[in-house]
Amino acid sequence: MGKINRKQFLEEVIATQVGERPAAGEDVIFNKYSNKTLPASYKSTTTLAQYIGEWTETQIRHLLRRTMFGVKEADVQTLLGMNMSDAVDYLLNNIPPAPAPPVNNYEAIGNTDITGVLAGETWVTAPLGEAILNDARRYSLKSWWVGQMLNQNLSIVEKMVFFWHNHFATQTYLIGDARLSYNHHVLLRVNALGNYKEFVKSISTDCAILMFLNGNLNTKYNPEENYARELQELFTIGKYNTPKYTEDDIKAAAKVLTGWRINDTTLASFFLPPFHDTSDKQFSSFYSNTIITGQAGANGANETDALIEMIFTKNETAHYLCTKLYRFFVYYNIDAGIDADIITPLSQLFIDNNFEIKPVLQTLLKSSHFFDPNTIGCYIKTPLDLAIGNFRTFNMSVPVSYNVIQTYALWNNIHGFCLQAGLDPGDAPNVAGWPQFYQSPAYYELWINSSTLPVRMAYNDALVATGLSAGAGTNVTIDILEFSKQYSNAGDPAALVSYFIKLFLGVPVSATEQANLKGILLSGQITDSYWTVAWGDYITNPTTENTSIVWSRIRALLTTILRLPEHQLC
Repeated sequence: MGKINRKQFLEEVIATQVGERPAAGEDVIFNKYSNKTLPASYKSTTTLAQYIGEWTETQIRHLLRRTMFGVKEADVQTLLGMNMSDAVDYLLNNIPPAPAPPVNNYEAIGNTDITGVLAGETWVTAPLGEAILNDARRYSLKSWWVGQMLNQNLSIVEKMVFFWHNHFATQTYLIGDARLSYNHHVLLRVNALGNYKEFVKSISTDCAILMFLNGNLNTKYNPEENYARELQELFTIGKYNTPKYTEDDIKAAAKVLTGWRINDTTLASFFLPPFHDTSDKQFSSFYSNTIITGQAGANGANETDALIEMIFTKNETAHYLCTKLYRFFVYYNIDAGIDADIITPLSQLFIDNNFEIKPVLQTLLKSSHFFDPNTIGCYIKTPLDLAIGNFRTFNMSVPVSYNVIQTYALWNNIHGFCLQAGLDPGDAPNVAGWPQFYQSPAYYELWINSSTLPVRMAYNDALVATGLSAGAGTNVTIDILEFSKQYSNAGDPAALVSYFIKLFLGVPVSATEQANLKGILLSGQITDSYWTVAWGDYITNPTTENTSIVWSRIRALLTTILRLPEHQLC
């Protein structure tokens, strides 16, 4: 879609959701998959051939915005020293060490840990405790997760952890035990770039999933179909196939999965043979009339692997996952051409590599299609991309002097914004994840509405004006002047505006908009020398007056840039 229409969408969305509109006189195409009319200019390069075009900050920032939360200038400079292929490989192979687990940050704010976990110590292996304590731990987990995103290294891992959280969506409040939710998070993290088939096998007996989708209640006396249905409908095959699996396939899969239970002491799943259905399970012609032979005793657990092996013989499984990866990293619109030229060959690559995730991402992220100009800045930022992205781009950090309470309070502040803006990490709205990733025809346009847009604006305004609260009157603020000094030509108002646009906007702005932004630095003057002199006076003689003049202008400029519609685009 054309950049003008992205901006129009954001400007017009205050009262109601609207779709893209083609510019006046622009040809349009009809997309049968999303049932929407799109500008013909959206038709981009539909090839997985490796990108061989220019490798500049434009392409690097696009790559980083899609594979990480926000763009740090140091990361841009690192990737500028590589070619495109090596840069993508670096993001995929630079795996960070396992992070230290969340800790007791709630002791000093009125939530006594009756299990004996002291402030600053981890609770993930402690006894369960009462409901109020468990709620405190759930929020500790969510704040901690935000902290991992803020502190991510130059790697795709954090973005993939969130991708999998949306794919294998769970809700901490329904799982109940925060320790199980933490273990589930670790499972997502460990498998983020691994083998998808093995991942699904592990997920199928994960305690959090068993609890969330009633797998722990599944017995031969009363087969529970919940996970059997979601395994096929949401995690592997997808529900839009013709022909497709049947209701009888769901019933047969439920019988296969009977007998799994949770050990409340070890927090591990185990198989209980007396509750397992040992009969043969007949599947439909969709699965080539496969029969999974019933097994007795401990061998009954093997049927779960046999079920997943059967599901992975269907090409639909690879196609479904590649479709979700495409929508997450590229764009939601998948027309017949993209399906044939991008998704289908990616799916075959997935199958040929025995469902290893990394080769698919390597091919997609190195493709001409991914770096096509129409792909850059074409989707609306998630609340995580907005909040964590700005924090990181501004080079903000938690002061080393902060204790656990203050650190978690800051992380929780960001979590609170994401919650208000429609994304609560750890508690997806339903088992399908966030509608913004699957709900046709709007998809991630749903991130913006009359409630969430003011929240986004207020968050950005506060970030520039006062920083983020860390509780008890402490704030983490942006050093606006030091931030500006990182640009060597900050005394040139047009150049400084262009630099900030490059940092914070997913797409360029018009010449008129750039002139308006420069006017903020010039404070009504008509010559660039006004700002150049003011900046030079500050650098050579940073008196209170000289500092105040440039600080107030830059603050007003950044506030305005972060309020532009283009800032909502990634």
